[in-house]
Amino acid sequence: MRVNIGFSLPFGALAVATSVPLHYLSPMKFLDEAKVYIRSGDGGNGCVAFRREKFIEFGGPSGGNGGRGGDVIVEVADGLNTLIDYRYQQHFKAPKGGNGMGSDRHGANGKDIVLKVPLGTQIIDDDRETLIHDFTRVGEKFVLAEGGNGGFGNAHFKSSTNRAPRNANPGQPGEERWIWLRLKLIADAGLVGLPNAGKSTFLSKVSAAKPKIADYPFTTLHPQLGVVNADGREFVLADIPGLIEGAHEGAGLGDRFLGHVERCRVLLHLVDATCEHAGKAYKTVRAELDAYAETLAEKIEIVALNKIDAVAPDELKKQRDRLKRAAKKTPLLLSGITGAGVPETLRALVAVIGEAPVSDKAKGAGAGQDIETPVAQAKPWAP
Repeated sequence: MRVNIGFSLPFGALAVATSVPLHYLSPMKFLDEAKVYIRSGDGGNGCVAFRREKFIEFGGPSGGNGGRGGDVIVEVADGLNTLIDYRYQQHFKAPKGGNGMGSDRHGANGKDIVLKVPLGTQIIDDDRETLIHDFTRVGEKFVLAEGGNGGFGNAHFKSSTNRAPRNANPGQPGEERWIWLRLKLIADAGLVGLPNAGKSTFLSKVSAAKPKIADYPFTTLHPQLGVVNADGREFVLADIPGLIEGAHEGAGLGDRFLGHVERCRVLLHLVDATCEHAGKAYKTVRAELDAYAETLAEKIEIVALNKIDAVAPDELKKQRDRLKRAAKKTPLLLSGITGAGVPETLRALVAVIGEAPVSDKAKGAGAGQDIETPVAQAKPWAP
């Protein structure tokens, strides 16, 4: 966003206009993958020193130990939903431990550095295949790289047979590595379908989310989350960008956003009733799910024919039959605009999610319900 700011000059001078970009007004960008370099702190060196004071004949060794280097810790922070912070800073180094000093003074430990990540983040090795850790709880911490131990000073080595040691250990080096941070949103249900299938409209209808809605393909450019309340039961619904034929080969926006519905318990597959052939549209998306991952293709799927308010009854019947033959199940009928069939669709999702909820919203949905506890009746006092 750019605005023109005019400065008024005295004595009737001309106004000078300058164009200033207001970066702080731009919307926060979504980033679900980042490469980061981390290094823990080295340990401090031990010290070789002797106590030398007047009138003290045999002071002995007094070299202190080095301090421990700082750790690199990754922590899940509540309220974050993107890895955009790691686009502008990719290197994180913990400070080293302090060196030991004379008079038996030990070096200070290095301060730990904490990397804040959103819930659902995975730490993957530089080979992009080895999973190091998967964060599934808010407040969860993981020590990614431990700081090096501090070296021993010469006071540590004194003994009855070695009363004046003149050696000390250096501090151990810290760990360093490149890692990938990959965000996979935690949701109970996911919306899949071709572009313009009505996924964003459905999400805005059933939740307080405000996704961008327009009449052209690929309106949704990054995943959206919404909290849905169906018959007193809450769950998290994820909307991802639409898939087209060849998405696994990079067509359209590709299929990398499918990672955000990998954790979902159930998929809601929306098919546009106004498309040319509902059965072919369904098979196109199913082919992309199969090409992405076998685990995703095996998830429980609820098929629904959307935008039923925009087609004639005869055409609706044809599309429904085509979709039924392709999916080998009877599809639900709904309209995200009018709300027809939406409650039945949400109940079908809740029936599946209730067996094994994923998000904290769904897990705690029944926690607030009042449970009647029998109270013992007090007996009248008798002597």
